[in-house]
Amino acid sequence: MGRFAAFRFTVDPSPSQVVVLARHAGASRFAFNQCLALVKEALDAKRRGGSVVVPWSGFDLINAFNTWKCSAQAGRRFVVDAAGSVEIVATGLSWRAQVCQQVCEEAAVDLGRALTAWADSRQGKRPGRRVGFPTFKRKTRTRPSFRIRCKTTKAGRASIRVGDPTAGPRSVCLPKIGILRVREDTRRLRRMIRTRRAHIRYATVSCRASRWTITVTVEAADLHPARQHPPRPDTDSGGWVGVDRGLAALVVAADTTGRQVLRVDDAPRPLRAALPRLRRLSRQVSRKQRGSRNRSEAVARLARAHHRVANVRRYFLHKVANRLVKTHDRLALENLHTAGLLRNRRLAAAISDAGWADLARIIGYKQRWRGGQATMAPRWYPSTRMCSACRTIGPALPLSVRIFRCDQCGHTADRDVNAAVNLAVWAEQHHAQTRDPEARGPVTNASRGDGSGQRPRAGETSPDDGGTPPPRTPATAGTPEKGGVS
Repeated sequence: MGRFAAFRFTVDPSPSQVVVLARHAGASRFAFNQCLALVKEALDAKRRGGSVVVPWSGFDLINAFNTWKCSAQAGRRFVVDAAGSVEIVATGLSWRAQVCQQVCEEAAVDLGRALTAWADSRQGKRPGRRVGFPTFKRKTRTRPSFRIRCKTTKAGRASIRVGDPTAGPRSVCLPKIGILRVREDTRRLRRMIRTRRAHIRYATVSCRASRWTITVTVEAADLHPARQHPPRPDTDSGGWVGVDRGLAALVVAADTTGRQVLRVDDAPRPLRAALPRLRRLSRQVSRKQRGSRNRSEAVARLARAHHRVANVRRYFLHKVANRLVKTHDRLALENLHTAGLLRNRRLAAAISDAGWADLARIIGYKQRWRGGQATMAPRWYPSTRMCSACRTIGPALPLSVRIFRCDQCGHTADRDVNAAVNLAVWAEQHHAQTRDPEARGPVTNASRGDGSGQRPRAGETSPDDGGTPPPRTPATAGTPEKGGVS
């Protein structure tokens, strides 16, 4: 098995199943909050000078929560005998038998990851913006979601089954929940499982815009050699294609010779198309009384409209990424600082609608699946201002100028094509130090097993291993750097 893939299906639950799914989502949120409360209590006790072991890793939090849920703090009752004496009997959580226990365990694991990320961020071990200390999840602002691992019995029967013969092909069976009907076809996933080319690791059930979805994450075998790019020797530095992302044209790809291999001008712009409807639905929400049923229904309609915008954008980005990774084994992109570019109030809506960061992420993991390479040019690399013919860096170009003209050699080219050629040339010159768009580290080719797979246990830190307790004031994030738009 060499990669991790996810299959998302829309659930068509019955009214009783909606109650069960909401109960499991609430149990996951409750377990996360309770584990966080246990961590904060232990940190406060340690700060006062006590010798208390703080549960920090996923395993420690699971053990701490399992001990707490059976104690009298979680639930108790008073028993009075015939003589009138009162006895306190610890019952624990009264509803813990109604939900799958893996839901609470996975919530504890998520908190362990958040604590490790916070500690690594404070110690400088984690790149990027500073991570804050975990906070409690609110019911009104947290998306209902829970995760269940797939276990196999001694008889070889998996706890998570797709297309069970007793339920039909379009179904997913989860432990403690039962059979869930799905709307999409599961033939591809069932064929991979039947031929032992994929094994189910876990399933994530979430609700967004009043619609329940289930995402089945599998550990799948590598793609067939016929669908992978042929390997290149280390001495071969050619074959690079620069991919320039912009607003006038979503994607412009060109090689080092200046030949344009792909240009995408017909981007759907789903946010711009749905803006009149979104404004009308937003006005309806603002006119409803807070806490009323009419307001909740208006909010649900607005959420469904936003959800459709995101789905249209994601579908188109996958199509563009597939066209690139299927035809080119070496792609070079520019490391755009999207968060900094969004500060421009005139271009923020258009940049958000383009989905530049999501496109780079999709290209990165799909290129790894096919055995190709994807590199990121430095953020300040002047791909737009540099002449692709004489390599002279000129002045900055406003967005209204779509033709690049070099003052030194007189070279004239399309602005986006010139930038794509410069990216390809940079990748050819630095092919031994290509950078993974997600890993942010120098690699020549992605290793097997990348993706959202099993949770690593090594390197976890805790206050007992040299960490520091959380600050009383919230941590401030670092100031993002500036960037440009091509």
